[in-house]
Amino acid sequence: MDPKTAQDPASPSPRRDGAASASGEPAPAEPPRPPGLLSLIVGSIGVVYGDIGTSPLYALRESLAHAKPSGLSEEAVVGTISLLIFALIFTVTVKYVIFLMRADNRGEGGILSLMALAQNALGRRATPVFLFGVAGAALFSGDAIITPAISVLSAVEGLSVVNPRFGEFVFPITLVILVSLFWAQSHGTARVAALFGPVMALFFIVIAALGASHIGDAPQVLHAFDPRRGFSFLLHHGWIGFAVLGSVFLVVTGAEALYADMGHFGRRPIRIAWVFFVLPALLLNYLGQGALILADPRAIENPFFLLAPEWGLLPLVILSTLATVIASQAVITGAFSLVRQAIQLGLLPRLEITHTSETQEGQIYIGRVNRLLLIGVLILVVTFKSSSALASAYGIAVTGTMVTTTALAFIVVWRKWRWPLGAATLFIMAFLTVDLAFLAANLMKVVDGGWVPLLLGGASMIVMWTWVRGTALLSEKTHRDSIPILELIAMLEKSKPTRVPGTAVFLTSDPEVTPTALMHNLKHNKVLHERVLVISVHTEDMPRVAAEKRFEIEKLSHDFTRATLHYGYMESPRVPAALAAMRKAGVKYDIMTTSFFLGRRSIKESPSSEMPPWQDKLYVALTRQSANATDFFSIPTDRVVELGARLTI
Repeated sequence: MDPKTAQDPASPSPRRDGAASASGEPAPAEPPRPPGLLSLIVGSIGVVYGDIGTSPLYALRESLAHAKPSGLSEEAVVGTISLLIFALIFTVTVKYVIFLMRADNRGEGGILSLMALAQNALGRRATPVFLFGVAGAALFSGDAIITPAISVLSAVEGLSVVNPRFGEFVFPITLVILVSLFWAQSHGTARVAALFGPVMALFFIVIAALGASHIGDAPQVLHAFDPRRGFSFLLHHGWIGFAVLGSVFLVVTGAEALYADMGHFGRRPIRIAWVFFVLPALLLNYLGQGALILADPRAIENPFFLLAPEWGLLPLVILSTLATVIASQAVITGAFSLVRQAIQLGLLPRLEITHTSETQEGQIYIGRVNRLLLIGVLILVVTFKSSSALASAYGIAVTGTMVTTTALAFIVVWRKWRWPLGAATLFIMAFLTVDLAFLAANLMKVVDGGWVPLLLGGASMIVMWTWVRGTALLSEKTHRDSIPILELIAMLEKSKPTRVPGTAVFLTSDPEVTPTALMHNLKHNKVLHERVLVISVHTEDMPRVAAEKRFEIEKLSHDFTRATLHYGYMESPRVPAALAAMRKAGVKYDIMTTSFFLGRRSIKESPSSEMPPWQDKLYVALTRQSANATDFFSIPTDRVVELGARLTI
């Protein structure tokens, strides 16, 4: 079964914003004025660059920690900063800002968008492409848990620099901030989101000014712009240089957000913000930290906060904490968005999704995901207790995601952009070589904590694989045991059941066979409505579907109609709104005389299942987490009839 096809009754994502009226018509609203370029740039600074923008709090400190035992020589400091600069310019600027942002799927970016684009370029669903996409999405889940933990911890640890006695309060303050952050998700962030951009802009201005003020302490730090200094350090220091490379990657951990958030702000605002604002601020800060360390090696304990004068320490801690909370919020929102895409593409069971804003489609909340993220973050903080310890767990998930992104980009360059195979291979190998070097360096941290994102990513991948496999097996069994709908119509012509007035709508995942709810209605109620509409929902390999291509209608007989609704993987399907549009196209429909028949399936394990027993149990558990179809499709609750069935997998 195609995982993009809706599950029984169907499987896109729910909308609970009250946007459809009782008649099925969308509530009238004036379209919002599109934001200007400046507001988009400021907005992207607040959302896109939170993760990568807060990396100066710990990235250089952790990178130089490996070189510290052998002495913080000028060669080590300048060489490490040279590697940082190379990572920012090559990986972020060249790979993501210049190249990957051209590989958009109708304006949307991100690993699952790229997977859909690659599948579209091949014209079919290729297993390697599917696995790369699933692996990248699974690894991102590990990043979504680690980022809030390390970001907030690293900011609050600044209190120890203000006063060593404050060190005992770092742990409880971090827990309070994180719990408050996740608690606030259900209330939506639209009211405070307008502050994200200005706060992050102030943060970048401050860290740039602090860094610039210290470059004069050791002007030789500017030699870091010579890439030979970085490569020389890497080549002449063996395993220490390789370990430093693994921590250097911390400076680009938010690069995937550039690509993933492209649909929210557009390519141009994100590029402008990076080239003219964020990148210069980061470079100045890293150079300033390096100069401070060269002038006073004791500053290695926390070079970021020691850039500030004594009177500015506490304000910097407060500003940094706000910045890390904003960065964590962006990652959490990204996790919600990724899960919605995964649901739409059939990789996860449908989960209840609440829209927390009436005007912003991206403002969503997924309760189960939020709780899992909170539990994971708290476990990490309690287990590792410091940002330095957590740094060992950071990086593997992001490097893994970057490798899968680069691999999928090769298919797009070769098949979609029609580059010659040799040219596409050479071009992509340049990026892949760097990505694999970073991945290999980060794999050295597996024992010290790198196992955490691998465990989280592996668990996520098993869940998605189980859901796809179990759904495909169940679909094959249902299709095999069902009656084709055209055969049923022919049978009903010969043996006419009792007809009742009104319209019956049946939702199904397979439009070729008779919906289970229709068979149960005939079997137990022995009646049939005078008009029957069979609807299936299909998710396309594109973020959004144009309104004029929303539905296809096929007349099967004088009283049977079949309709297929098409949605993009970034959209929330609303069946009543689609029916209202179909009515304008000539389909007879009145919500007051219409009943929606939905099948509720109870799945049981089977000794003869093609899946191992543990996977059977996992699939059954996942089906129990599936959201109610009534909420899932925004169907009026007083018009729904649910008919249950027990199936074995």
